[in-house]
Amino acid sequence: MNKLNLRTSDMNQDNIAKIREIFPSCVTEAPDELTGQLRLSIDFDHLRQELSEHIVEGLQERYRLDWPGKRAALILANAPTAKTLRPCRKESIDFDKTENIFIEGDNLDVLKALQTSLLGKVQMIYIDPPYNTGNDFVYEDNFSESTAEYLKKSAQVSSAGGRLVANTESNGRFHSDWLSMIYPRLKVARTLLSDDGAIFISIDEGEKANLKRICDEVFGEENYRNTLLIRRRVKSLNFQFAGEGLHSMNVGFEYVLIYAKSQYFRMNALRMRKKNAPPRGKWNVFWSGADRPTMRYELLGFTPTTGQWRWSKHKAVDAVSNYEVYLGQFQAKMSLEEYWRKTGKKLKFVRRIENGTGKNGGVQYWIPPSNTALRSSNWTDIEVSQIKKDYDLPFDNPKSVELLMELMRLIDSNDFTVLDFFAGSATTADAVLRLNSQDGGSRRFIMVQLDELINKESGRLQAGFRTISEISRERICRAGKKITGGDFHPDWNQDVGFRALRVDTSNMEDVYYRPGELNQSQLLEMVDNVKDGRTAEDLLFQVLVELGLGLTLPIRQETVQNKTVFFVNDNDLVACFDQGVTENLVKELARRIPLRVVFRDNGFDSDTVKINVQQIFRQLSHSTVVMTI
Repeated sequence: MNKLNLRTSDMNQDNIAKIREIFPSCVTEAPDELTGQLRLSIDFDHLRQELSEHIVEGLQERYRLDWPGKRAALILANAPTAKTLRPCRKESIDFDKTENIFIEGDNLDVLKALQTSLLGKVQMIYIDPPYNTGNDFVYEDNFSESTAEYLKKSAQVSSAGGRLVANTESNGRFHSDWLSMIYPRLKVARTLLSDDGAIFISIDEGEKANLKRICDEVFGEENYRNTLLIRRRVKSLNFQFAGEGLHSMNVGFEYVLIYAKSQYFRMNALRMRKKNAPPRGKWNVFWSGADRPTMRYELLGFTPTTGQWRWSKHKAVDAVSNYEVYLGQFQAKMSLEEYWRKTGKKLKFVRRIENGTGKNGGVQYWIPPSNTALRSSNWTDIEVSQIKKDYDLPFDNPKSVELLMELMRLIDSNDFTVLDFFAGSATTADAVLRLNSQDGGSRRFIMVQLDELINKESGRLQAGFRTISEISRERICRAGKKITGGDFHPDWNQDVGFRALRVDTSNMEDVYYRPGELNQSQLLEMVDNVKDGRTAEDLLFQVLVELGLGLTLPIRQETVQNKTVFFVNDNDLVACFDQGVTENLVKELARRIPLRVVFRDNGFDSDTVKINVQQIFRQLSHSTVVMTI
């Protein structure tokens, strides 16, 4: 039987294995200093020599972004985690039906835990990370943090409980600390993006330049697409000092950086409504400066000698005919705009001005009236924050739902997963639900929010909320009720629920991760490796994370021969974590021919049953993969 590892892959070892495929002589095996187990190791001197045409004597200067702590951040990004995700049914909405997920916990742990199940499957990531304003550092926009629990989890306190690093401008690592926070998260997040996916990152002026440099490194400079300008409500902070001269102007906008995973990402061409749009169309030059000789043909008695016509000859000739029909039969009855509307707003028109000269000979094409224009990177028609709240909840300056919906419209699909691992007030989830209700889409969200404790002085605590994540979940609940209570698209599936999960330590005792210290007879002993207080459903979700199965797959629970058995996505996975599993139960499950089956390591009623499990499945279901935890 296969023994599940129950931890994420070691990205360091995975990366070294990829290098070995290209440069096998540069990779060796060396014993780990802690466990003694053999691990892949790189001979960096040899690798540098392989990549150079000259004798390499030392590191060379190169164009890149460096800061104190970058190497440690890279190691942190590549290191595996033994953390798992535990289901929280009481905090969920429609747990058994929904395809949305809300995860509470450190987002770096979550990203690593999701790598197996979501590798290359997320088409859109949006994040609004904390802006580096100089206060203490956590995931709110002002980095404010009073939660000692988070500091303990993230190893940012000393053994005496004191803060190791304060992210103030005077500490000398003001930018470095922020970069070390964001860098590993972006590194891991990139692995989750699909080849046609993209990440959208909100940021202000403080770290915009550094963030772009990091994204150039992580996603590739060639995959940078745009920096959007989003309007920020200007406060009259400088008004009282205006007569004395200002140190700086009020900030009027923020940014959204867009990076694609690869060349396969294509944005929808979005249009925005014009102000005071003219009611009439206009004529424009039909000639273009691009030099394509095959697009230089005779039209209305003129052939250009340079450049090209805008359309193919067939399309241009049809447009000439359309205009001649209008002149001959309809000009006296209606305007060209009225004729265009009457004929379905599809006809194109081309004419030539009498005695026209120049490179185009006076040939023109007609541009119909429009109250919209193609969007550019100037999005200052949208505000960053939503001043008027949609819900009576204690959060300040939530991101604009309109902004998030417009960003989602850039994705050329209405059936994809949106990941936000700085969920905050859950505006992204709200936007997913609203947009689906409007166009009948099937977008799904994955929200990740640290279980950050609320400051006792905050009004949020008086409102009955203990953590930011509690407010986030409540926002999604109220958004769902509001949307389903109004008008919505007839094809919408009305999925406004979410499966709530929580990051926690492994369900298994630490001894579980030292199998090399046990001999074969000890491995067969009935030793219970499961921690006290962990449920069968906890174990099931750790297996889902380990195997890379979807965390919203349908789960059916049955009682089979007095044992609780889980069936995930019908027979994709069958799991029984009860003790006292008999040979008859094993045979019955084998006859259902599951794709995979997993049992508790000490769950069999005898050593004989445990030893025979693999043989039973080979006889009755042939291809089933049998595993234990």
